[in-house]
Amino acid sequence: MTREEAVKKAEELVSLMTTEEKAGQLLFNAPAIERLGVPEYNWWNEALHGVARAGTATVFPQAIGMAAMFDDEQLEKTADAIATEARAKYNAFSSLGDRDIYHGLTMWSPNINIFRDPRWGRGHETYGEDPYLTATLGKAFVRGLQGNGEYLKTAACAKHFAVHSGPEELRHSFNAIVSEKDLTETYLPAFKALVEEAGVESVMGAYNRTNYEPCCANSYLMNKLRGEWNFKGHFVSDCWALNDFHEHHRVTGCPVETVALALKTGCDLNCGCTYEFILQALEEGKITEEDITKSAVRLMTARYLLGILGDEKTDYDSIPYTVVECDEHRELAHQDALKSCVLLKNSGILPLQKETCGTIAVIGPNADNRTSLIGNYHGTSSRYVTVLEGIQDMTAGTNRILYSQGCALSEDRVEPLARQDDRIAEAVTAAKYADTVILVLGLDETLEGEEGDTGNSYYSGDKKDLLLPEPQRILAKKVLEVGKPTIVILMAGSSIDLSYEEEHAEAVLLTWYPGAGGGTAVAELLFGEASPSGKLPVTFYHNEALEEMPAFTDYAMKGRTYRYYGGTPLYPFGYGLTYGKCTVREIRADHETVQVLAKNEGTADTEDVIEIYLKDNSSPFAPPNPVLCGFKRIRLAAGEEARYSIKIEKEAFTVVNDEGKRIPGSGNYTVYAGFGGPDPRTAELTGTEALTAAIRL
Repeated sequence: MTREEAVKKAEELVSLMTTEEKAGQLLFNAPAIERLGVPEYNWWNEALHGVARAGTATVFPQAIGMAAMFDDEQLEKTADAIATEARAKYNAFSSLGDRDIYHGLTMWSPNINIFRDPRWGRGHETYGEDPYLTATLGKAFVRGLQGNGEYLKTAACAKHFAVHSGPEELRHSFNAIVSEKDLTETYLPAFKALVEEAGVESVMGAYNRTNYEPCCANSYLMNKLRGEWNFKGHFVSDCWALNDFHEHHRVTGCPVETVALALKTGCDLNCGCTYEFILQALEEGKITEEDITKSAVRLMTARYLLGILGDEKTDYDSIPYTVVECDEHRELAHQDALKSCVLLKNSGILPLQKETCGTIAVIGPNADNRTSLIGNYHGTSSRYVTVLEGIQDMTAGTNRILYSQGCALSEDRVEPLARQDDRIAEAVTAAKYADTVILVLGLDETLEGEEGDTGNSYYSGDKKDLLLPEPQRILAKKVLEVGKPTIVILMAGSSIDLSYEEEHAEAVLLTWYPGAGGGTAVAELLFGEASPSGKLPVTFYHNEALEEMPAFTDYAMKGRTYRYYGGTPLYPFGYGLTYGKCTVREIRADHETVQVLAKNEGTADTEDVIEIYLKDNSSPFAPPNPVLCGFKRIRLAAGEEARYSIKIEKEAFTVVNDEGKRIPGSGNYTVYAGFGGPDPRTAELTGTEALTAAIRL
């Protein structure tokens, strides 16, 4: 069904509704209109890395982990699988009259905010710190969710529009001040791409204000969205964000005034209860019936595009419930986990050999922690495999596994009646009796996430610093002091300062939150059944860098992310090792493509990611560091050599001036190609430098 056809049907349907009926459809829990054959519909559903909060579903790696794959084709397949499960659930549940929250087809994903500050608790919901990577992956996720059939498979939602990335505790009253340059260069490109290139059906406004206007009624942002970008879909508020207008932002004096501001500015759907005052606002003359009708038509259009109104029949109606967490989807999640883990250090200890690594001590609060597998906004798996369980399965019958929790995730003792550090002696003992130690540290959704998120019982939010919780730092020091060959596994969704572990451990593997079965993938990587191949979509800083970084509340990009950071990171954006040794041997470039000759000079087959960066050498408006403009995931057998062509988009050769206008660059460029970024720290860690070529336009 074309949008024009859906709009016509929606207009006809809405013309038959009473004013009260139209107003009711603007709430996220829209009631049925039985006389018109309109069933009730709850617009709120989540699909960040699997169908969330709706019972059993395939739980894929958290979004930041899937970003580390640097693989838009794989991400699109993943999103398609998520949409398949959403349709299966909708078909089954609606046939039984269950139209509850989280059971619909309007998926409030992906989160394409820029992870600009490493302290932000929700950063692991995003695709990292780079606008190009975020846009590329966001488009792929939208394509996968929405499909390419006659009807939308599900409706994707680009959130949170816009300039939203902490602080969490201030979000209901915070005013993000941002320059026109940073808006155009950093905060808006992904939204623009998802609207113009991927046809995303929905956009969600953020809680905060941007340049003094609340994001859910921001005239500047809405003019960009519906004017410049020609967005035709529907706009939804973040949940209870409209209440903030009068309760915290104080831009309105009461709910009725909030209704008028939000509806007239273009917020069609209210996740919350403020639009219960629509009729009062109409009676007081603050809105017109035309305002209500316009939004109702947009919302009914979306339901027609999904094929869930009237007599519409879609190819998705017959998707059976049995596809939920099917073998194919679990294998896809497994491949995602393998591709997403990032090898940060390897002195040569990895991959482990069962025959020679002897007794293995698996130690740490995340070793057997199911919560650290799943991130936030997650579904429920029928089976979880922790890191400990994955290693036990992998080594069954060959190696003795000793296990110690070591410490609590963040508390100073495991048992409330025990003394502080009550598991340290056990951990040290296990390490002493072992030949090899695997130390599993990190965070989970109770320590980094959304402020007041119902999924984590109000525990999480932003990080205060980049250090592991103190009990884990104590544990790491005590275990590493034993002196046994030690591999550190970090399960977290953001930058953590692992300076001590980098110095003293033989290897460091970042697994993010790898999904419900992630422990199996981690074990396969540890024992060489697959090669790690993920790349960092964020910079890993030293904790001391926070002292030099702009304040968390400062949204200026200077000094932030790999594009503007002037210091030396612990691990740079785009970095990640493999068991092979892929290098770029030749490079040729023009204004459209970069052609490279790559070779795996190592002895292990591996996947890896060719990364292309561009530096405008002369424009005063260019970022100070080279900027990612292309990438390609490849696979090379040991000793294999192959040529690849990677397209560069025209926009890469533009810059953004101080007025926020995108203009042609200087014409004097250097292009870099490698298996990491073109920075000194990457060269130091990998022993190889990116190859360069000049481009003149």
